[in-house]
Amino acid sequence: METTEKRTTQSIYPALRYRNAKAAIAWLKNVLGFEERQVCEGEGDTIDHAELAINGNLIMLGSVKPTAHDKSPLDLGGVTGSLYIALDDAAAIDALYAHAKAAGAQITREPEDTDYGSREFGVRDLEGYGWSFGTYRP
Repeated sequence: METTEKRTTQSIYPALRYRNAKAAIAWLKNVLGFEERQVCEGEGDTIDHAELAINGNLIMLGSVKPTAHDKSPLDLGGVTGSLYIALDDAAAIDALYAHAKAAGAQITREPEDTDYGSREFGVRDLEGYGWSFGTYRP
């Protein structure tokens, strides 16, 4: 297990479950630019807990579990929400979009300038979670 001492000022931490959490970690790092903060392996080929960082914020993830609420979008046949990550400027959005597209990510929304002043695009990850990136900060 590798960890760092740096803490975030977040108070909401998205937590996701994947059928193949190891593959999800690799995809999120290679395609969307997340950095690995901590990974706690479980039994077999599972991940009990992982923390990945992007733009100063953390998400948590792990392998699906045999309980009713720990499912992947693949298990459910769809998703009921998505994650939005704010980046610093339009150039960062366009660069990440170009990288994700070149890496073969499923693009769900091409880059666009919104009427509320944000530059945004969207992708789906390898298990169906929706990820939106933009410059809008609520």
